[in-house]
Amino acid sequence: MKNCEQTKGMSVLQHGESVRDYLFDLINHLRSGTPLKYDWRLPDWVFENKDLILSSLPDDETLELYTTYHDCGKPFTLQIDDEGKRHFPNHAQVSYNIFNEVFDNPVAAQLILHDMDIHLLKADGVKDFSQNPYAITLLLTGLAEIHSNCQMFGGINSTSFKIKWKCINQRGKQIINLIQNKK
Repeated sequence: MKNCEQTKGMSVLQHGESVRDYLFDLINHLRSGTPLKYDWRLPDWVFENKDLILSSLPDDETLELYTTYHDCGKPFTLQIDDEGKRHFPNHAQVSYNIFNEVFDNPVAAQLILHDMDIHLLKADGVKDFSQNPYAITLLLTGLAEIHSNCQMFGGINSTSFKIKWKCINQRGKQIINLIQNKK
C-alpha cells in the first residue's frame, strides 16, 4: 500500500490514513463538539440525526481498520490505461479478501466489501442500501472520503466536489429517512 500510488503524490496507504483522519475528525466533532480540523461542508442531516448516526457506528478500532485498509487490494488490481490514468477494477472484493487473510474483524471486512456502494448508489438502490446494517457507517465514511479526496481535485469549492457532495447529500437524506421509518 505504501508503494502504490492512489493518485500522484499519494499512496494507497496515505489515502486510507487520510479518510480515517477525516472520519474521526467528524465523529469527534459529533461526539464532543471538538472543533473540526479540516475544511468541511456538512449536510443538515448529519446534525439533525447525530444520535442515530453515533449509535449506528461500530467501535473505533473497527472504524480505524476499515478506513485505513479499505483499499488494501488496490496494488493488486492496478491497471494504467493508454492515457496514463490509474484504474483499480474489482478492488473492493480484492481488498475484502486480503483484509480477511490478515485481520480477524468481520465487521471491518464487510465495510471494506461494501465501501464503494455509497459512491455508486443510484436512486433505485437506496431502499436496498438502507437495509444494510452498516448503511450509516458507509454513508458517513463516504462523506469523509469525498472531503478527504477533494484536496486532490481543487478543494471544497471545486466542481468535482460539489457534484459528489450533492449526490451524497441527497442519498443521505433518503437513507436516514428510510432507516428512521423502519424503527
